Amino acid sequence: MNIHISKEAQKWFQYEMMMKKGDHVRFFVRYGGSSPIQDGFSLGVSKDEPIEAVVTQEIEGIIFYIEERDLWYFDGHDLHVDYSDKADGPTYDYSKNEQ
Repeated sequence: MNIHISKEAQKWFQYEMMMKKGDHVRFFVRYGGSSPIQDGFSLGVSKDEPIEAVVTQEIEGIIFYIEERDLWYFDGHDLHVDYSDKADGPTYDYSKNEQ
């Protein structure tokens, strides 16, 4: 499982969440909402320090991560985070990990 963050998405997080070098962005499971990979659950995002990060991606000193307890949600999929001009925010897509 991997996290892929586009440069545009990274810039959005940096600006909108006031992120600086050394900060952490957590992707986590939320009850409710919709997702193409888990019925009744959706992806949440927060500025948190990791406890048991199992997947990380560092871009310009900002660490994007997923905790061990949230790994089940991804069901063997990689997370792709991009930026949408239309939505003026991040978009999330999932692709089956071939590993």
